[in-house]
Amino acid sequence: MIPKILALDFDGVLCDGLLEYFQTSWRTYCQIWNPDSQEPPEDLAPQFYRLRPVIEIGWEMPVLVRALILGVLEAKMVQNWSAVAKEIVESEQLDPADTGKKLDTVRDEWINSDLDNWLSLHRFYPGVIERVRRTLSENATELFIVTTKEGRFVKQLLQQQGIQLPEERIIGKECKRPKHQTLRQIKENYSKETVSLWFVEDRLKTLQSVQQQPDLQDVKLYLADWGYNTVAHQEFVRNDATIQLLTLSTFSQDFSIWP
Repeated sequence: MIPKILALDFDGVLCDGLLEYFQTSWRTYCQIWNPDSQEPPEDLAPQFYRLRPVIEIGWEMPVLVRALILGVLEAKMVQNWSAVAKEIVESEQLDPADTGKKLDTVRDEWINSDLDNWLSLHRFYPGVIERVRRTLSENATELFIVTTKEGRFVKQLLQQQGIQLPEERIIGKECKRPKHQTLRQIKENYSKETVSLWFVEDRLKTLQSVQQQPDLQDVKLYLADWGYNTVAHQEFVRNDATIQLLTLSTFSQDFSIWP
């Protein structure tokens, strides 16, 4: 069993962007809350990394920093992050859209002023680059990156690893459409030919949105357990016959080993 098309998310599947997420979130937090020190408390980053999987939308990232500064218990945030975020937004009179814009502006200014530094905070998970290289060299499977990151940055990060992927195979934030629509378009490009499409993603909600499309029922779905998801998400998938849980060690092996 070899897929004709392998579609991979980027952040949380190929690339670990936690360092960048935290630094951007902290800089945004400083703009909104003006702390006494511009240096984050020592224990803040590790807590943020552990809780990154609860984040659904970008504006929540500086709010997560705020929750940690306020001493909200990690267990409470894992169990019901949306309620915690809502409480902070209401009590501190925040506008989520405005908070999201501030976050985007912080990131854009950083990218424009020091792109190399920004890119340096992205690390690839062990073994994934070798897996990508092997897939490309074997030439039996067509590889696509389907991501909410801007395609130009994905291209640069891959090029730093010596991987040249055609631009049309990197479908990023600029396409402005849900991932299930992107997968549909990829399939449609093969006309009426029956193709096997496998999709690896670290966000359960994204996989469920694909799952709900009647015309995408034949897409094989995988949740990357090394990405930004929780134990609860993984347990859910273990009891779902249509989404397979994938480990990093299995991802790096031949497709015949995949569940």
